[in-house]
Amino acid sequence: MKTGQKARVLEILGGPGLENRLMSMGIYPGREITKFSHFALRGPVTIKIGRSVVAIGHGMARKIIVEAE
Repeated sequence: MKTGQKARVLEILGGPGLENRLMSMGIYPGREITKFSHFALRGPVTIKIGRSVVAIGHGMARKIIVEAE
């Protein structure tokens, strides 16, 4: 995703631990997210979910399958 782009979460590729962690942040299938920013060299990715902004690791972000709008 590009910075500022909106997408809908389709699937989370990971075990129950990852799914639970992301769900506790409000990231789950069917939810709309917006990529807020990212840092070079595989740093954290900042995502806007509703009115909240969360930062997640690059590896975790790669396991979130989205459909861009």
